[in-house]
Amino acid sequence: MYSENKKMKRIFLLFVVATLTVNTLSAQVLKGILDKVTKTTQSSDNGLSNDDIISGLKEALRVGTDSSTKKLSKLDGFFGDAAIKILMPEEAKKMEKTLRNFGMGSLVDKAILSMNRAAEDAANGVGNIFWDAIKQMSIKDGLQILRGDDFAATNYLKSMTTAQLTEKFRPVIGKSLEKVDATKYWKDVFTAYNKFSGTPVNTDLNAYVTDKALGGLFYNISLQEQKIRKDPAAQVTDILKKVFGGKS
Repeated sequence: MYSENKKMKRIFLLFVVATLTVNTLSAQVLKGILDKVTKTTQSSDNGLSNDDIISGLKEALRVGTDSSTKKLSKLDGFFGDAAIKILMPEEAKKMEKTLRNFGMGSLVDKAILSMNRAAEDAANGVGNIFWDAIKQMSIKDGLQILRGDDFAATNYLKSMTTAQLTEKFRPVIGKSLEKVDATKYWKDVFTAYNKFSGTPVNTDLNAYVTDKALGGLFYNISLQEQKIRKDPAAQVTDILKKVFGGKS
């Protein structure tokens, strides 16, 4: 009888230990699941929905492109900014030096000024071109951009749209070159240079100014993007505050 009681006590103790172990493991598993859910929720870009992210990034690029085009389309927008001022093409440097040596620097200066004036004039008409490209952004693109560096949105826009923008922007530049007499000044420069050289420079003025003008626009858009990401004062709409607020 004593042996039987002892056996029953042992079985009971084993049962208690097993129950406590199972309960402990269950609690740990449950806690692990809750912790995982909590961390996942907290790491989901501060509760931003995909729509928020895409809307915020599109708005950032819209604000950036609008600000840049307005700034660069003003008088001296290109010509007065040393970082993006359009100078003579590399293949025309020898021509420029030759003409300046022969006292024709003013002719070269007029050609340079006219290129910048053409870029300034054309910058006024590219807002819709940029916006059409911005609207194509996907959710996957948006998430990568949001977590990217200060210029991720601009680099995305540049990589995805340069060819299309160049095609659309080139005729705009062409009209602007004609409008500000840039083609006339270039013809004058070539005519003058050919008097001193038997190997005239054959530069595609439209292609060159288009490339430089787009480069200047993207440069300014990148500066605007950096401001929006880091400076609360540049987060001028509610969606920009929601997406970029606190990310500096």
